Amino acid sequence: MTAPMIELAGVAKRYAGHQALAGVDLSVARGAFVALVGASGSGKTTLLKTINRLAEPDAGEVRVEGAPVRAGPAALLRRRIGYVFQEVGLFPHLTVAENIAVTPRLLGWSAERIAGRVEALLDLVALPQAMAARTPDALSGGQRQRVGVARALAAEPAIVLMDEPFGALDPLTRDTLGTDYRALHHQLGLTTVMVTHDMAEAVLLADRIVVLRDGAVVADGTAGELMASATDPEVRALLEAPRRQAERLRERLSGAGA
Repeated sequence: MTAPMIELAGVAKRYAGHQALAGVDLSVARGAFVALVGASGSGKTTLLKTINRLAEPDAGEVRVEGAPVRAGPAALLRRRIGYVFQEVGLFPHLTVAENIAVTPRLLGWSAERIAGRVEALLDLVALPQAMAARTPDALSGGQRQRVGVARALAAEPAIVLMDEPFGALDPLTRDTLGTDYRALHHQLGLTTVMVTHDMAEAVLLADRIVVLRDGAVVADGTAGELMASATDPEVRALLEAPRRQAERLRERLSGAGA
């Protein structure tokens, strides 16, 4: 039996008396795309950050590819895991190419290998090669987020963690970039865990949805499985939100055309 790519066993975390995670057990298979959803403060981002040790659990264990994440230095672990977040966090004084190359340089890649990787990644995230020499302030929000995805993929990680990666973008750019990332996930055989507040985004992009509340997993499965089996009123309301939005949108559009 193949070991999970990511596994949390009894993971708990408190912040100043607040229970952010309450003994979470979670297993993510290789190649899966998992969305973490739930209300603000439910523990989504904390859970995500325990995987790359940006948050250290108070109890329990996190394993990546079968090995405890605490078995080695946190910095080395993070170089093996791509991380994309809403603010992008590009270095303003570096060019696009230099931003993408940060982790490969830390890993000691040759200049030739880095240049080839940057060129390939710009193609992969659908950015013109001419953008390699630009600085982040010369890019649109969507372009900066594409550079953020390219940077996360630069060192050829098997795992990518995403924390509200498209939340600051306009709806059209968000939809396009989400669709493009989903294609990259499949093309590269990635294992992706994404935090999102947008239930429609979770349904459209993820293979599996994990619902958190008060630091605990309250539902876990495909969108279809959860719709068929969820009895918790809050979970059902969350799952039905995209349908309600679609119905209201149809009513509005029908009224506008009348």
